[in-house]
This record gives sequence, C-alpha cells and structure tokens, in this order.
Amino acid sequence: MVGELIEAFVESQGAWFAYLVLLAGAVVLTYSVEKLISYLTRAALGLGVSVFALAIVFTGFEFDDTAIALVFGAGGLEQVALGTALGTGLAITGITLAVAALVEPFPVEIPRDYLLLFALSPLVLAPFVLVSTLTIVHGFVLTAIFVALFGYIVFREFQRDVPVFRDSEIAARIEADGGVPIDRITLEDVDIRTVLEDIPEDRFVAGQPYEGFFWLGLSLVALIGVVAGATLLEASSEVILESWGIEETVFGATVMTLALTFENLLLTLEPVRRGIPEIGIGHVIGSVIFSVTANVGIIMFVADVVIPRSVLVFHLPAVLILTGLAAYFISSGRIRRWHGYVLAGLYVAYWAIALLIFGGVPIPDPL
Repeated sequence: MVGELIEAFVESQGAWFAYLVLLAGAVVLTYSVEKLISYLTRAALGLGVSVFALAIVFTGFEFDDTAIALVFGAGGLEQVALGTALGTGLAITGITLAVAALVEPFPVEIPRDYLLLFALSPLVLAPFVLVSTLTIVHGFVLTAIFVALFGYIVFREFQRDVPVFRDSEIAARIEADGGVPIDRITLEDVDIRTVLEDIPEDRFVAGQPYEGFFWLGLSLVALIGVVAGATLLEASSEVILESWGIEETVFGATVMTLALTFENLLLTLEPVRRGIPEIGIGHVIGSVIFSVTANVGIIMFVADVVIPRSVLVFHLPAVLILTGLAAYFISSGRIRRWHGYVLAGLYVAYWAIALLIFGGVPIPDPL
C-alpha cells in the first residue's frame, strides 16, 4: 500500500520530517479541494448537468477508507476494517455535516427520493449483520446494491430538466470562487460564468469545444490531489503519534479519526462556504451510502468477516439514527445551526456509550 510505504519512509527520516509531511499534506489537500470545487462547478455548467450529480460521483467514493478496508482485511484485521466503514458513516453526519451547520447554516434542496435512499441505506446492512459470517458472495451483493443506489441517483440527476443551480434559495446566494451574491438566477436568465471569479485555467479551457469534458478531466486531477493529501496526512500523523508514545486507543480516537475526517470536512464545508451547498450535500449523501454498502462489501473480497453482536445492537443503530436525522434536517430546506448541535451532541453521546459500555468505537487501529 502506498500509504504504508510513505509512512515507512517518513518514519525513517525522523519526527521532524513527519511534521513537514503533515503540513504538506494539509496544504495539498486544502488546495486540491478548492480546485475540485471550482472544476466541478464549471464542468456542470459546461455539460448542462446537475452539480449535485457530479459531486456525488466525484466525492462520494471514500478512496482512503477503501484502501484501509482492503489492507486491514487482507492483514487479518477485517473487524477493524468493518469498524472503519461504520465509523466513516457516523463521522460524515456527526462531524462534517454538524460542523458545516455550525459554521455556516445554509439552504438546501434535495429531492425526497434521494433523501429516502440516504436515510434508509444503513438498513441495507441489517440482514447481513444477522449472518454470523460474511463471505465474498455477500461482498458482491453489497457492492451491487451500492452500484444500484448510486446509479439511480446519477441517472435521475442527468435526466432532470432543471438548471444546475435551481431557481431557489440556493441560486440566490451563489458565491462560487469568491464571486458576489446574486438574485434568483437560472441558466436561462444569464450566463452564470459571469458570477464566477476567474481562475488561471479559464484562459486555456473556457470557450473551448467540449469545455465541460476538459473541466471533468481537471476534476479527476484535483481528486487525485485530494487522495494524495489525505494519504500524506494519515501517514505522517501515525509517525508523529508514535513518537509521542500515546496509548493506541487514545491515538485512534483522536488524531487518527481527525486525519481521516479532515478530507470529508473540507469537501463538505468549503462548498457551503462558497455558496455551492449541493456539492457538500452530494458528498455527505454519497459518502454515507458508499460506506454502508460498497465499503463494507469490499472487505469480503479479501477476507471473511465475523460480525460482532455490538454491530447489530449498537453501532449500526447509531448510524441509522444519525443518518435518519440528517435526512430529516436536509428535508426541511435549510440546514440550521441547531441541527449541527443535535448531530454533534448525538455523536459525542455515541462515543461516550461506546467507550464506557461497549469498550470502543469503530476506528482504525494504527498498528
């Protein structure tokens, strides 16, 4: 695994080098997320499709968690991999969406059928966790369910006869790339490019034939940067914490979780801050669906998984409750600050119960 090779190299250079890599990872991740948002916005405009559809495709896949699932599963730590997948589903709503709500309450308009799929997606795991041991067959089924759910949302978005920025509160506050807010606007009313602050790439791409596809290609490059930045963060944080001598559970429950969550937080908060909440909500919905279906199923590709009883009676219900509440809040048409307090409070309560009663939370073991 690339992350393990980077970690080994960083460790060989000493703790001081780990701090430099940590800083570099944060810079690369932040820069790449900013570029990804810019490129996705322009790709949606160029192709005349929903920015939500592109967001759910480009940011809904948890590449770093998938890599962890495969490595841990192949290394005999399949239950840790399972915990990581569930932990991601919890953190997406309990941390990323909660923080976005607390920092910048925002309007949102998502179709009801998408929210229903989002809210009920954790239930897909219920019949699987009742099975004592999950095998590769179950893994293929879960992955197929993911493809079906994602495929449905993407197909519906590409078929919808609506502007990329809907004639709604969302459209009333477009500030993409630092642009100025404008009144209600649709693609039919004005060229939305006029409210996007210029970026250097516009000189080479804007106005070119098949412009939308060029922006899609650049979005893929930015996405590679996001993954690279997250990998550097994870590898360097492990080396730093090992040098501190902190107990493993404390390490996993603090810095490791934050390292894994930082990418998701940026992908949710930055679009909201810049007036394109559809990208942030697309990331939230896509990540949760991916985490409870394909990310769990991928583990069985390399190992059979024995399901602990705590997953059925506690961890999975926690994911279902937080996801259901998040869907309800999104359905109200506006994410408010008190929504963030509720989600964050429930997430903290989950951790407290998990640590005091169940002896741990679904987090990756750094060793």
